[in-house]
Amino acid sequence: MFNNKKYLNISDLLKKKSKNTKIIAISKNQSQNDIKTAIFHGVSIFGENRVQEAKLKFQELLKENNNIELHLTGPLQTNKVKDALKLFNVFHTLDREGLLKEFSKHQEKIKNKSFFIQVNTGKEKTKSGVFPENVRSFYNLCEFYKLRNIEGLMCIPPINESPKKHFNILKEISKDVNLDKLSIGMSSDYEQALDFNPAYIRLGTILFGNRN
Repeated sequence: MFNNKKYLNISDLLKKKSKNTKIIAISKNQSQNDIKTAIFHGVSIFGENRVQEAKLKFQELLKENNNIELHLTGPLQTNKVKDALKLFNVFHTLDREGLLKEFSKHQEKIKNKSFFIQVNTGKEKTKSGVFPENVRSFYNLCEFYKLRNIEGLMCIPPINESPKKHFNILKEISKDVNLDKLSIGMSSDYEQALDFNPAYIRLGTILFGNRN
């Protein structure tokens, strides 16, 4: 169930600590009714991890609410790119050349989209993302494939390490490639993320409760 009180409390915190930060309400595995409740309370930015699930829940909602901004915050298969471009405004998980190549086939559609490069700051084998030392060359590949709306960098810190360590790594990389927007911070570490003035924090459990 959507927790509007918690949403308002975090929104007030952003006004005091990080005015440029926006909340992405992660609605993965949440019901359409809970999403409608969130919309009723003024939430307009949502994050989903899977194209098919997002399509089922948001296709009609997007027609009824033209102010909704939908973000893809999970990994994207190349065969889902065409469908994803019909739904999502912002993509947080650019992580490999094959994906860039697939996006490049849709030049007219990608002009109006925004992208974040996912960085695997912990070099974890079980996670997607570009290794820190390869971000510069990957960013150049984005330019080669004419993905020019690269807004910033995203990371998911290892669960057994200090999030701030990895937010620092991402911040330093962002300076190197001149991409100042960060997508960092989840329900467990968003307060630490706010010290880095991120563009987005991605909040699921803290707003909706445990996933079904």
